[in-house]
Amino acid sequence: MPSLLERDAHIDRLDHLLAECLGRAGRVALVDGPLGSGKSELLRVFAARAAERGVLVVGAGCSAQERDLPFGIADRIARSPGWPAGHAERLAALADPAVLADPADSAGGTALDGTALTGTAFNNTGAAGDPAGPPSPALLRACRDLTTALLAAAADTPVLLCVEDIGHADEASLHFLRHLVRHLPQSRVLLVLTDGSTPWPARRRLHAELLRHPHAHRLALAPLSRAGALRLVTEGLGEEDARHRGPGLVDVAGGNPLLLHALVDEHLDRADEPEPRYGPALLSCLHRAGPGVLRVVQAQAVLGEEAPAEDVARLLGERESADAVARIRATLTAAGLLDGEGRLRTAAARAAVLEDLAPHERTELRLRAAQLAHETGSPAAEVARHLVEAGRAPAPWAVAALTEAAEHALLDHRHRTAVACLRLAHKEAAEESDRAVLRHRLAQAEWQLNPSAAARHLVPLTAAVRAGHLGLAEALVLVRYLLWHGRSEEALAVLDLLRARTRPASPAETGALRDVETWLAYTHPGLARGRRVPALPADLRHTVAPDVDPQLRAAAALAGALTRGRAAEAVDRAQQVLHDAHLHGRTPWAEEAALLALRVLLEAGRADTAAVWSQRLLGTAARREIPTATALYSAAHAEAALRLGEPTRAAEHSRAALTHLSPTAWGIAVGLPLGTLIVAESRTGEHRSAAKHLTHAVGEAMFQSLYGLHYLFARGEHYLATRHGHAALADFLSCGELLRTWGLDGAGVVPWRTQAADAWLRLDNRDRAWRLIHEQLSRADADLPHNRGPALRLLAAAGPAGRRGPLLTEAVDLTEASGDRYEQVRVLTDLSRVHQGAGNKRRARLLLRQALHMANMCALRPLAQELLSVSADLGESGPAADEVREPGGAGTLTESERRVASLAVLGYTNREIAGRLYVTASTVEQHLTRVYRKLGVRRRKDLPADLRASLRKTG
Repeated sequence: MPSLLERDAHIDRLDHLLAECLGRAGRVALVDGPLGSGKSELLRVFAARAAERGVLVVGAGCSAQERDLPFGIADRIARSPGWPAGHAERLAALADPAVLADPADSAGGTALDGTALTGTAFNNTGAAGDPAGPPSPALLRACRDLTTALLAAAADTPVLLCVEDIGHADEASLHFLRHLVRHLPQSRVLLVLTDGSTPWPARRRLHAELLRHPHAHRLALAPLSRAGALRLVTEGLGEEDARHRGPGLVDVAGGNPLLLHALVDEHLDRADEPEPRYGPALLSCLHRAGPGVLRVVQAQAVLGEEAPAEDVARLLGERESADAVARIRATLTAAGLLDGEGRLRTAAARAAVLEDLAPHERTELRLRAAQLAHETGSPAAEVARHLVEAGRAPAPWAVAALTEAAEHALLDHRHRTAVACLRLAHKEAAEESDRAVLRHRLAQAEWQLNPSAAARHLVPLTAAVRAGHLGLAEALVLVRYLLWHGRSEEALAVLDLLRARTRPASPAETGALRDVETWLAYTHPGLARGRRVPALPADLRHTVAPDVDPQLRAAAALAGALTRGRAAEAVDRAQQVLHDAHLHGRTPWAEEAALLALRVLLEAGRADTAAVWSQRLLGTAARREIPTATALYSAAHAEAALRLGEPTRAAEHSRAALTHLSPTAWGIAVGLPLGTLIVAESRTGEHRSAAKHLTHAVGEAMFQSLYGLHYLFARGEHYLATRHGHAALADFLSCGELLRTWGLDGAGVVPWRTQAADAWLRLDNRDRAWRLIHEQLSRADADLPHNRGPALRLLAAAGPAGRRGPLLTEAVDLTEASGDRYEQVRVLTDLSRVHQGAGNKRRARLLLRQALHMANMCALRPLAQELLSVSADLGESGPAADEVREPGGAGTLTESERRVASLAVLGYTNREIAGRLYVTASTVEQHLTRVYRKLGVRRRKDLPADLRASLRKTG
């Protein structure tokens, strides 16, 4: 890679000055430019060219660390190798700092430090300041003698004297360089000095003093142009790589050659982000600029990139003024280290600057920044940011600021920020009651990220409830968390304590406790038996309790409706809860209310509506990056998809739910996604995977809740799908026993009778199956399509052959209305067999084709395999018969044509279709003719199987 770009003019200028020097016309060149602009590299390249011409190259570099060493640079110049024999020893002797300690000056108080010799004060940026008084006689003699000896050495051999970063030179050495500059004409010495472009007045005066001589010249370096920077990247990476990465690297480097080289080198070493090497390169520039510059950048990084210069100066105390900060920013912007707005260009740059601070320095700077933010009335979030970064909050106002910032973060759904604030506030709070409340808020925030993380708070929170440090609302939330983690005994103990403390005359307390008991009776019925809330006095029973969480009240109302088997009556309330869910994201009962609202829709036969709402809630939770809510709504959406006969989508969302939260984090609620996944995989034929999920360890506490019932029912479905009839029957009957024990048999939580009847039929016990089906059909919710359809299918299977056709025909209508495609496939399959047994093979084939098409569409592989075997009995050619190309597509059909075509697909004759639709047979024939033409088919058997319309009876 070429070392220099856009520096040819500077090399030519230095070559010209060297040529004059060789002609005994000594010259001075001051090369200045922003940090990292390539001054050292320019000097290195030019020195190599000069050496090739027989010039003696002598170099010395200044550093801020050696600024207090008197005559340090002069001594380094004098002791450089290469001086002609006979001159080296004399130069070294004359540059020894000891020559400055002339005994004659002892009475004047001179010493070996540059301040005593010259009266120099160093400003806080690390730049040499102005002399406060004239140099001492000893220093003047030393400068004169050393200059004379150096020029004498150059008389024999031309000398290129290079001194880098003169802004960091000690004052005694600067006096020597000033003296040398005045005596350079008619010598063979070319003195090249480098320094940064500086905003400091003292440094600017030094430059002016050096350049006032006619033989002194200034060479200014600028950052690389964009074209030059792109060329450097191209030469380093190659054209192909540079075309993709070059513009981004140039933007990050800001035309600074040092930074750009670091980025290119990093990219060559690693193909990913180049920032790891960018930080050290930036720090190298800032350290060379001096501690004052670095402090300003560090202060800015602490306060934030938008911090005004006045705030940065205030943070640094008396060290810097606002004007000095502004000048430093301007200098760094010119160097490309800051962008046009005066900000560090990347997050890696900011991190590198902060990491360069010692831990205790970083902490103190953060605490000072928090103090300043508090004193100036900055938002609590700004104050808390500095306190959290410091990891300490010692000020008396700090805990309040952290708590306020956490509440704002929770409102904005920034739970991780809230957790960080609350952790520190809890650690620093002095009062035990305050610590208990803060721990409760912390547990709530952590719960939204991972319930497992919140579990560590349960024991101390329980102790806080016993000690009276937490109120009723907080204690009830604790009950929910304890139950989630299967700690039912502890939850019941807390409830008993709350019941004993509840004042019967308090509507708020009694109302909240009553709501939790109502919720408990549906969601954890095994723990709610025999538990009663103290009754309100008669004069308070209709009093509104404004302090009760409205989401807890909504959850209780929905749970009560479900417990009583009145889901259909609660649909409007459920939809209102779901509509307002986004307004209550901070309340701990919001998700519980939303999940119960979705349960109401499912039990009311509104699975399609539940799917829409759960998808909407899932999207909101995902956008807000709330893992727990995302997992819960993924599981709810999976169940809705399963109710709609879409096992593939159900399995996908169940797996997502178990990814957003680990099975351990799910607690006893893992039965919900796990059960849905087991059923979904059983229906798609993934029996081995479903069986593997059954090996997941679940605690006994789960079976005291609806989550355990859901899991038990799912296990029975898996056993049924894998032909383990007795095991399936045992699980379904266990579900029924649990529901009767809990008093929820009328709630219709799971259709255990229908599935148990299916198991009895597979075990060839029609009598038992028939009794269970009649029990199911006599229930209050038997008329709901999703309950009645499967029951009629099984009743047809258990009853006499002559009744099967009408029962299954009605079941077709019901399953169509419920939207359950899985059940539709099963009903159509049974109806096809009925027509096959009656000798009506044409209608049987058409029904079979529709069932096979739907089974393939829903990935119901076991059912599809079963249908293929039936298809062979009917003489179908294979699955290809299920697919028909449609030039126009079903979308071109009118509603009347679609109704006629749908019935034709099911095998009805023209006369039968006419009777169902109350039209003439001629009208049916005309509609079918148009349908054939639009769909590009020739006959009825070629109609697509997915032509479906409402097949409800019209008379």
